[in-house]
Amino acid sequence: MAIEVHPALSPHLVVDDAAAAIDFYVKAFGAVEIGRIARPDGKLIHAAVEINGSTVMLNDDFPEMSDGKSMTPPALGGTPVTIHLTVTDVDEKFHRALDAGATVVMPLEDQFWGDRYGAVRDPFGHQWSLGQPVREVSYEEIQQAMGQA
Repeated sequence: MAIEVHPALSPHLVVDDAAAAIDFYVKAFGAVEIGRIARPDGKLIHAAVEINGSTVMLNDDFPEMSDGKSMTPPALGGTPVTIHLTVTDVDEKFHRALDAGATVVMPLEDQFWGDRYGAVRDPFGHQWSLGQPVREVSYEEIQQAMGQA
């Protein structure tokens, strides 16, 4: 029997304390846990949650799998990646993330490109942006706003 494959693109996050990260993502973003696989010491070698209809995979940090180096954002001095969520209730979702323990990276505000948008950092060092389209803006209007910025 052939396995049906659904092409997708899913972030795979490395964190310290993946079990706590799952709890945070449930509280902050309404994640639904898909599953987890732990080794005997309890560290998660694989876990997955669904957030906003997409799968996010995660696991505990295993430096022994990365030339002895930690691969968490704090160990690397931050992250160059932002995971974006487009939502219909951005104010509620943004404040929910803050109430769960996220910190503000960029305050939630109406932006020139037509979204109400803000960004947070989760307690594990990963950066998330949340946006809600609130008005139609043409590329010409965006370019003009950028020239005035």
